Amino acid sequence: MSYWREEMADKTTSYREALRNVAQARQMAKVAQDAGIQRESLYRALSEDGNPTLETLTAVLEALGLRLAVASRHNAA
Repeated sequence: MSYWREEMADKTTSYREALRNVAQARQMAKVAQDAGIQRESLYRALSEDGNPTLETLTAVLEALGLRLAVASRHNAA
């Protein structure tokens, strides 16, 4: 998913905006259904003023075939 990587590398794009663009490209209603949330709630969570919970964020990412990962900034010794 090169679009997602490019948007996340662009420091001017919020993760909500990038995620909303991907969800819209994949049909927001389908993504909401697959994530187990209401479409209106998904629009609200991914809006400019949205503040999705970690549960919502991971459900949407999973519905899109993505996952959230945390990695150390330091090289492993």
